[in-house]
Amino acid sequence: MSDHQDPAQLYQRVASDVRLGRDVRLAAFINLYGCTIGDESRIGTFVEIQRGAQIGRRCKIQSHTFICEGVEIGDEVFVGHGVVFTNDRLPRATTATGALQDTTDWVCERTVVHRRASIGSGATILCGLTIGEESVIGAGAVVTRDVAPRVVVAGNPARVLRDEITLD
Repeated sequence: MSDHQDPAQLYQRVASDVRLGRDVRLAAFINLYGCTIGDESRIGTFVEIQRGAQIGRRCKIQSHTFICEGVEIGDEVFVGHGVVFTNDRLPRATTATGALQDTTDWVCERTVVHRRASIGSGATILCGLTIGEESVIGAGAVVTRDVAPRVVVAGNPARVLRDEITLD
């Protein structure tokens, strides 16, 4: 280790195809490849962000979170600890013939999280959904449907608990 190397960098896997914005802060023990992370965002410990995922500006992605291919997170979004996104409606290990699946054997479903949304710790976000601007997803929720802007949802499956919240 050189005298100028940040020790945290020893425990990061940031592929050369990752696009990092200005003043992005990365914790140790992360895995980033083929993704884009906007200016001033913070990525916590034990986070994986896959190829093609996009993280906006001034986001906070807390520890132990998994953001897969096909996920687009807008500006100023909070993603709590241990949040999991999915991108395949019918995941299978093998094809009908028994061969291991590869990238040509499935369809990546896009998920969009709009500006200033907040996703609580332990939530699971199924694929192909839209999370509305300034909405709040409760801790541990399983989101199976689109979430409207400025509502609070929680539970399994997630249901609206409160309409039209106002932030700030």
